Amino acid sequence: MPELKVKRALLSVSDKEGIVEFAQGLVELGVALISSGGTASVLAEAGVPVTKVPDVTGAPEILGGRVKTLHPKIHGGILADRRKDEHMAQLTEQGIEAIDLVVCNLYPFERTVEHPSVKEDDALEQIDIGGPAMVRAAAKNHPSVAVVVNPARYATVLEELSSTGAVSDATRRSLAHEAFRHTASYDAAIAGYFSRGEGFPSIVVLSGEKVADLRYGENPHQQAAFYKSAGAPSGLAAAEQLHGKELSYNNLLDTDAAWRLVLELESPAAAIIKHSNPCGVAQAGSLEDAYARALDCDRTSAFGGIVALNAECDAATAVQIAEIFTEVVIAPGFTEGALAALTGKKNLRILTAKPSYPRDPEVRRVTGGYLIQDPDSIDPLDDLKVVTTAQPTEEQMADLRFAWTVCKHVKSNAIVLAKGLTAVGVGAGQMSRVESTKLAAMRAGDRAIGTVCASDAFFPFRDGLDAAVEAGAVAVIQPGGSVRDDEVVAAADEHRIPMLFTGRRHFRH
Repeated sequence: MPELKVKRALLSVSDKEGIVEFAQGLVELGVALISSGGTASVLAEAGVPVTKVPDVTGAPEILGGRVKTLHPKIHGGILADRRKDEHMAQLTEQGIEAIDLVVCNLYPFERTVEHPSVKEDDALEQIDIGGPAMVRAAAKNHPSVAVVVNPARYATVLEELSSTGAVSDATRRSLAHEAFRHTASYDAAIAGYFSRGEGFPSIVVLSGEKVADLRYGENPHQQAAFYKSAGAPSGLAAAEQLHGKELSYNNLLDTDAAWRLVLELESPAAAIIKHSNPCGVAQAGSLEDAYARALDCDRTSAFGGIVALNAECDAATAVQIAEIFTEVVIAPGFTEGALAALTGKKNLRILTAKPSYPRDPEVRRVTGGYLIQDPDSIDPLDDLKVVTTAQPTEEQMADLRFAWTVCKHVKSNAIVLAKGLTAVGVGAGQMSRVESTKLAAMRAGDRAIGTVCASDAFFPFRDGLDAAVEAGAVAVIQPGGSVRDDEVVAAADEHRIPMLFTGRRHFRH
């Protein structure tokens, strides 16, 4: 069927946005309207002529509205294939009129269950039954019926009806595709709600809503888009862009890495990220000082980096950020003075986001499947074990905790040298731990003297610890767990430095 003349439409929507205007437009085109429940009331109050569903079915709404449209006179009218004479004959025999257009969107289940304290009875009442049945029926029968689930499509459907007198096959197919996505996402949200606290269920349904098409992916020859997870937006998906050109795929990856890091640090703190690795991190008494110290870690690598701040950005900090080419700056907020200093850089992307640490499972694609894991949780850092004769000073303990937190966000094998709550050398992504240690020492140079050293996993041999001490490290924190732990502990005692075991590894791949 190349085109569909619309004579009769069924309207039943939870989201009432634009429905009155759409209905009025349909009536002006001579379309007869059927509606149920709250939608019928809204249309009637607006003076739109409408026939209520019970007047069509001959059956009242029952069970507090749970059963309204689940009736042969509704579903027969939707599912009849106009291309089959026997279907149309059966409609005539049963006194059923065909329905050409279904306009329906579903109960706000996701909005209801986004509140952690929601009662299950309230959640159950927001599981739509009749709506998905009508939407799926109309989408299945799209060669004969048009279905609209998105208020944003009302105008284009009306325009097509007005200009051509029909809905084209291409439009009906596009609308059906959107309808199936709508019901699939809805069911995914319900399945997700019932999976809460159950660990890893036997079947996982992933659902997302497109936020934006991106210029390209990790490289210019790759296409990409950004999607937000089902449910209430959080994290980077909920960030607001205040200024600058559109975010790229790599911008989003690096900004997320930077934001996750600063959210684990005490405020005020600043982090500079390049290719998902920290090239500068610091905590200080002021945000201005924290950023200055972070920048000093590796000024060369910071060029073109991503800056994340865990406190409101003030003018003094913003002036510093504006002095070097920066791709993105993200913070909980910006003062007027800060925005004045930063918006002079027309391409600088400025984002605000709520400081809430992500708790959602992490999902990664592998060939033919997915890997899902709990997020790498923040260590309590209150049960650290000193395994050497030497004991850390209070100042060293503060630096060890800081370095350990930063190290968790560095690609493995990861080594961080820090002093004064400031990273001065970062060794990332090397295939051997001793090489990562040497890289961190090279980055730090003379600043490595008096630092603490954090390692994301155990030292398999003493060579890594020896390299850190040779560079100037005076205390070490690592998970422990090597078969050669005794050898490494003995090396630390030989160097007369304290070493702590955390008992928890932080690989990052």
